[in-house]
Amino acid sequence: MDKIRRNYPDIAPSGPSYSRVVRAGSLVFIAGCTARGTQGQGKPVMEQLRITLDRISRIMAAEGGSAKDITKITTFVTSIADWQANAKEQQTLFNEYFKGEYPANTLVEISALAEPGLDVEIEAIAVID
Repeated sequence: MDKIRRNYPDIAPSGPSYSRVVRAGSLVFIAGCTARGTQGQGKPVMEQLRITLDRISRIMAAEGGSAKDITKITTFVTSIADWQANAKEQQTLFNEYFKGEYPANTLVEISALAEPGLDVEIEAIAVID
């Protein structure tokens, strides 16, 4: 099976040593997205979440799919306490982007992300038919 590697510098710039997306047939693997390089970096976690979900949705559209095609996400946060304190807003954002077609999700607390001011990162796996 051929693998196609893509970067989307206009949506979510990637680093020099990885691809933003690897597509293998109908499978789409999206490397962790954050609010890095946006006005949301350093802002509250829910503002960062909105930017992150927007980036993932735009990547999915560029790949010919949508958020409903995402089957699995892993959400990394620097504070589960902050995440839980915003549970209602988080649910509203997930409803807005996934429209009830929720992917499996693993929530992981980590000590830090790649740069200061980043508090949420999401990687995704999708199946586009």
